[in-house]
Amino acid sequence: MSKCFVSVDRFIPADPQKIFDLVATPAEHARIDGSGTVQTSNVEGPDKLSLGDAFSVDMKMGKSYRMTNTVVEHEEGRLIAWKPGGDYVWRYRFKPVEGGTIVTEEWDARSSKRCPIMRLLGFPRRNLRGITQTLERIHAISASN
Repeated sequence: MSKCFVSVDRFIPADPQKIFDLVATPAEHARIDGSGTVQTSNVEGPDKLSLGDAFSVDMKMGKSYRMTNTVVEHEEGRLIAWKPGGDYVWRYRFKPVEGGTIVTEEWDARSSKRCPIMRLLGFPRRNLRGITQTLERIHAISASN
């Protein structure tokens, strides 16, 4: 974990495309979110995300709000990333390995103008916990289906 970059890997005994499809489905975000900030499945946007797609979800961190995200990186079955209204990125990588997939989730705010304030507010540490719990949920869902 660096100042404004958090990355966690987890082996999940499931096919990369199956896990990718779960993450690329905005309606599933409340189910997989380990941070506790995605509040509902009230999603506006496509059923499955592609490059350039926008989607909105209800959130709560202290107070309730709605966040719109835009997909900025997309490689079917291998990579998906979106940018919320801010200047940082949430990214997922899916690497096939024997018996399953290494899933990497990243919060990348290294180029954000708000990096210093996000550091002071504890976002790197908070996001590390949320990412770890999200990957646990993805594992439970993907391994059970």
